Amino acid sequence: QEEMDNPTFKSDTVLSDVHLHCPDKRNLMVRLNAVGQPVFLSYFKLLQNTEDFVSEKHGREAATEREQQYQSGDDPCDTDRNNLEKEIELNIEGVEALLDDDGDLEVIRRPRCASDIEAEGVFRDRVYPVILMKGGEDVFDVEEQEGTCSDVVKIEHTMATPLEDVGKQVWRAALFLADYVLFKRDTFKCCSVLELGGGTGITSIIMGTVAKRVYCTDVGEDLLAMCEKNVALNKQLLEARRGEVKVKELDWLKDGFCTDPEAPYSWSEEEIADLHDHCTVIMAADVFYDDDLTDALFRMLYRITHNLRNSCTVYLALEKLNFTLRHMDVTCEAYSHFRNTLNDLENLQDRKIKYTVEPIKPDFHQFLIYERIEQL
Repeated sequence: QEEMDNPTFKSDTVLSDVHLHCPDKRNLMVRLNAVGQPVFLSYFKLLQNTEDFVSEKHGREAATEREQQYQSGDDPCDTDRNNLEKEIELNIEGVEALLDDDGDLEVIRRPRCASDIEAEGVFRDRVYPVILMKGGEDVFDVEEQEGTCSDVVKIEHTMATPLEDVGKQVWRAALFLADYVLFKRDTFKCCSVLELGGGTGITSIIMGTVAKRVYCTDVGEDLLAMCEKNVALNKQLLEARRGEVKVKELDWLKDGFCTDPEAPYSWSEEEIADLHDHCTVIMAADVFYDDDLTDALFRMLYRITHNLRNSCTVYLALEKLNFTLRHMDVTCEAYSHFRNTLNDLENLQDRKIKYTVEPIKPDFHQFLIYERIEQL
């Protein structure tokens, strides 16, 4: 109990703030992963148009306002109750206060249980507690209350991790890139796609609702198992759109694909050939936070694009602010190194292939609920 009352974050703990701006009605902790980290299940609703987003945003703002009123004691029900109490005080002015048998003042308290509230005609928004489950598929039966399979993406993820496990969290640039995919459906329709550093797989899954086939890649058996579970959770969504998402290992620090048939998430020769013959889109989101990994990713991009039969477009999304312990401040060091490396790639003198870099204006429609900040 003492440890629970005094939580301590280690110096290498990294926390995504997506869920601070995107509260869930139901945020279920479903299990502990292989390294003992709590794994949560969240629902991400796909909005069909900007009107849906405005309506959803208005509803969340209204809920936030009610919560602030509640915390400050200004609940509308409390206001009515206070007015009633003032009216009673005016009518019984001069009457002695009610005392109990021991002579203590009797205080009218706010009803504690739902039945008492309803009996007195005081209705409040119901609060759904965090539910701890041991696992099992029955935990996903709540989806009927969260939306249909056609407009909800279900994602297992962690809330806070060490730096080496940041792929297990949901990051804002992944939602940002998913927005662009949904906005440009026709561009990605029937494409073969490779995602680098796919993490939880949320962007690949949304891409899978548009594209023909997506190879969602990352490194680490525990992370890849979580990603594969998320693909399975959204099987109906993908099948309805006839898309396919394959979870594969791709380590940027190694020269080639893992083809060991004994290794989990390895590549078959047919899959590698399919990637080289048909891939026309590569994407990556929020993977530029370490300079060495950034260098490794661009080396991997260079190797893969040289082996593709068709021309390819690479979509890179990131949030360019990073908090560094060295400076104890928010800086753009990782972003600066990313831009310098990107410029080097564009200026590369190569007879076989030419790279062209173009920025995309971030003014496209928003189809997922999150805070779209200027630094995306």
